[in-house]
Amino acid sequence: MNTEIDFCGIKMKNPVTVASGTFGYGRGHSQFIDLSKLGAIITKGTSMRPKLGNKPPRICETNSGMLNAIGLENPGLDYFVENDLPFLKQFNTPIIVNCFGGAEGTIEAYVEICEALNNLEIDGVEINLSCPNVKAGCLAFGTTYEGVKEITSACRKVLTNKPLIVKLTPNVTDITLPAKGAEDAGADAISLINTITGMKIDIEKRKPVLGINTGGLSGPAIKPVAVRMVYQASHSVKIPVMGLRWNYDRRRCN
Repeated sequence: MNTEIDFCGIKMKNPVTVASGTFGYGRGHSQFIDLSKLGAIITKGTSMRPKLGNKPPRICETNSGMLNAIGLENPGLDYFVENDLPFLKQFNTPIIVNCFGGAEGTIEAYVEICEALNNLEIDGVEINLSCPNVKAGCLAFGTTYEGVKEITSACRKVLTNKPLIVKLTPNVTDITLPAKGAEDAGADAISLINTITGMKIDIEKRKPVLGINTGGLSGPAIKPVAVRMVYQASHSVKIPVMGLRWNYDRRRCN
């Protein structure tokens, strides 16, 4: 069976990829699966400079999945180029780099990293406008038509050699508006969803379990939400849509 697809100009052996943030840079998972079998690899969110994550605790289990508040911790673009990119290139699998505007989260910071990624030997760029557990950028831009259009347009101007995918947040009233904002600003595709903002309370200590109080819910509970939003977005735009869901299997966490 021929499972090859062309996703916004990226030639993929099959339509199966990994969601950014769930797979790191692939090195650890390569011990368990053959990365050359994937349609594409989407990296962990990367910023120009190294970024520390949120204070612990940063992860906890819920009845229907898990909450995480990692905070986009990453070693920065220079480290990625020197250490992780050469590793990924050996698998002959398209590489899509997820990026964001660092600790400052400004449009200028997004443009800076997109400009740098434009000159790398990668296959595509996914800008993260959807992380629910950082204070700057991401959600601030990703919740409105105007915000998504503004930042996507700025990144589009400097990202001239690579397909541009915009990762949208589910933490909105109407997903079709950010989706249209990305399309109208020249995005080649959109991806959704990221995790849903949630919270867990330790009733014995009478305080939130996570170090920054809230985090992103993933797991079986969010699949119907993801399916609904992908359906709505795909009916509101003409550009390709990538459906994402961060699965959580308790059996794999023992």
